[in-house]
Amino acid sequence: MKRTDAPLAFAITSKGDDTSNALAQKMKTYLLDFDLRCDEEEPDLVISVGGDGTLLYAFHRYCHRLDKTAFVGVHTGHLGFYADWVPEELEKLVIAIAKTPYQVVEYPLLEVTIRYLNGGSEAKYLALNECTVKCVSGTLVMDVEIRGDLFERFRGDGLCISTPTGSTAYNKALGGAILHPSLEAIQVTEMASINNRVFRTIGSPLVLPAHHTCLLKPVNHVDFQITIDHLSLLHKDVKSIQCRVADEKVRFARFRPFPFWRRVRDSFIAD
Repeated sequence: MKRTDAPLAFAITSKGDDTSNALAQKMKTYLLDFDLRCDEEEPDLVISVGGDGTLLYAFHRYCHRLDKTAFVGVHTGHLGFYADWVPEELEKLVIAIAKTPYQVVEYPLLEVTIRYLNGGSEAKYLALNECTVKCVSGTLVMDVEIRGDLFERFRGDGLCISTPTGSTAYNKALGGAILHPSLEAIQVTEMASINNRVFRTIGSPLVLPAHHTCLLKPVNHVDFQITIDHLSLLHKDVKSIQCRVADEKVRFARFRPFPFWRRVRDSFIAD
């Protein structure tokens, strides 16, 4: 992204602990010294200081302006997938923000549309990592439709629908595949499915391309605990849950290369 004549508008989101707050305040002071503009409402760049959870919070705070806002993360704890920079690189990052035209990389998002039984109302969400669906109590029983055709009747603890970047989170813990974020896809992964002589599911994660829609239809229960990233909500009288690759994308500001597979290695394999 090329820098315009107007000063860059930035906002900083902190994890809230003392270390993150101090780092966020120092960054704000430095950036203002470079004559950049702090704008919490309409930032060009959002700087997340904390971890991946902090960046998820920032994403949902600014998800109404994804086409105008890019994100960059500084991690103050464990290495994250969204937080590229460490506190020791604070001055280097500030100078890069102030002086360097940054590149923007775009990653796919998950669109979740929940429709209800009461006259056709619906709620729509965007997820950066994943959506999970569980029953409030008992076994989840859902008909899974793909592209309008019944694929299976799922019975088990729940279902996880993830983005490529979210494939390294809950999805990975469930045995799902890790997808490169250049793939326009979503992944459906089972949680403890019931498979015996009577009931049968595919038993493997499903990777769906952008032009395929997954529709979940309740069979017995209509009240569900549904998470959208870190947000967990009880939804009552659910008629269906539609999941697809969103038209919107999340935009990350890149000031240096950070290949995805290196990030995977550093997070899960390297010492």
